[in-house]
Amino acid sequence: MVEFPAAKINLGLYVTDKRADGYHNIETLFYPIGFSDILEVVPVGGGADGIIDLSLTGIPVDGNPDTNLVVRAYRILNERAKLPGVRAFVHKCIPTGAGLGGGSSDGAAMLKVLDRLFGLGIPNVELSQMALELGSDCPFLLECEPSFAKGRGEIISNANISLNGCYLQLFHPGTGISTAAAYRHVPIGRSEVSLEEMVGLPKDRWKGLIQNVFEPYAFEQQPIIQQIKEELYRSGAIYASMTGSGSAVYGLFDRETEVPPALSAWFIWKERL
Repeated sequence: MVEFPAAKINLGLYVTDKRADGYHNIETLFYPIGFSDILEVVPVGGGADGIIDLSLTGIPVDGNPDTNLVVRAYRILNERAKLPGVRAFVHKCIPTGAGLGGGSSDGAAMLKVLDRLFGLGIPNVELSQMALELGSDCPFLLECEPSFAKGRGEIISNANISLNGCYLQLFHPGTGISTAAAYRHVPIGRSEVSLEEMVGLPKDRWKGLIQNVFEPYAFEQQPIIQQIKEELYRSGAIYASMTGSGSAVYGLFDRETEVPPALSAWFIWKERL
């Protein structure tokens, strides 16, 4: 069974307060895009119940495979349903540490695939609770519909917004931003106008209004991120932003536009939304 775990971008990102449990409350709009990894899951027999064998290709992924969210998703579901053994193959296209949700999307996709593959019929509410154990953005990535997110990112409501007809260009500077460090330096507070109101305005009014509050720290750490954003505006983007806590940057255009030559080294994806 094959799934294509989608990347996401953030349209606006604010940190409203720090919680007693050490997490932060955020406000953002998650928007899925066509850029994806590839996940294949194959059942194995021979008494391999409860065992997962993971193979990774594509962009190298650092860290212990046991901490990979695909493996963790299998183990969470295995605790509930006692699964047969599987082989999982992940081809990584989405850069890690880019704010695109690639690892989270892989984990969420694994939950969906296992549920379908073995006919478990787990209610969406329960799958969402399992997804939250993997990461704050995983419940959104189960459904992959444009969504406003609050709390840690798990309080999701439908966003009645469409970027259909916009042209997206996506860039990655090659290295990530430490999420922990980004949160240590992020300004905390609410925007004067709600994000729901801001995204309801014409898109040509978003520039300078809808903010990702992680950008100042990211720009300081990696000036290339700011340079990419500024070049996108010079090239005619109606809106440009870093996504997540860094470090990928996207631009939205109202017409198909060539990738700016100055940014070709960092270009990774484009599509008509």
